[in-house]
Amino acid sequence: MAGYYPEGKLIGTAENLACMQSLSALAEAMHEERVLEARAVVCDWSHDLIVDLGGIKGIIPREEGAIGIREGKVRDIALISRVNRPVCFVVTDITRNEAGRPVAVLSRRLAQEKCMREYISQLVPGDVIDARVTHLDAFGAFADIGCGIVSLLPIDAISVSRIDHPRERLSVGMEIRAVIKSIDNGRISLTHKELLGTWEENARQFKAGETVAGVIRSVEEYGAFVELTPNLAGLAEMKDNVRAGQQASVYIKNIIPDKMKIKLIIIDTFDDEVAPAPPVYYFTGDHMDRFDYSPPCSEKIIETVFPAEQDMLKKCI
Repeated sequence: MAGYYPEGKLIGTAENLACMQSLSALAEAMHEERVLEARAVVCDWSHDLIVDLGGIKGIIPREEGAIGIREGKVRDIALISRVNRPVCFVVTDITRNEAGRPVAVLSRRLAQEKCMREYISQLVPGDVIDARVTHLDAFGAFADIGCGIVSLLPIDAISVSRIDHPRERLSVGMEIRAVIKSIDNGRISLTHKELLGTWEENARQFKAGETVAGVIRSVEEYGAFVELTPNLAGLAEMKDNVRAGQQASVYIKNIIPDKMKIKLIIIDTFDDEVAPAPPVYYFTGDHMDRFDYSPPCSEKIIETVFPAEQDMLKKCI
């Protein structure tokens, strides 16, 4: 299943650049039906994409710009928005223009279909994959999981600690890892929080008596919830003029694993916009069957169980 990546991953690789060193190298890549990448530089009046192949002009005709364009299921903004960005493609023909200069005819649609057939269709829930954030919305983040094919990462699956908007965790263009959460009629949903560590793994970074940085996530009558890491929050005693979204310094009174609680005291709060940092991953494998967030000593169970492949097959029958 290797060889298919979010757009932008291949463009600078030696193998990709070698295919554009000469017309013969490009012709060989066409013969091998290799997926290549280059930067789209223009979307012309007919919505064909002009691609810079390093001295050779490449054209992706409008209907070859993406899966669904020719059927009208995808709007042309999907093509226009690719200008000045890497695009994947396979070479389908090499011709010459009126001046006798070579022109490569390219298809992003065929590259995406190849990716779907040889990679994405083989994925099952629990598989951990590379992804690249393409855009953010209030309800979640959209991520390229291969050749510009986008899946949704819902906001409640980004981290255990709740957030108001995905931009608090992610930024457009950020490279992330994600887990296949579910597959329904070919539509893939992603999750992310299972890679950010269990309660114990995150709590292990802190000790009672320390004063540490945090973010006020919500303010209730009984106290304020303060995020210490994306997968760990504690409850602080109430203090005047504290608002959700503020940065904070908090004193750790106590850490109670069996109740999954961290008791805090707010030392100070202030308003500041902090750009999201790249995620820190605790899980580094390529598949997980389940994720147990709760400590073994805790009566409260928080877990994610990914359906086995045979369960998916039964669902489809």
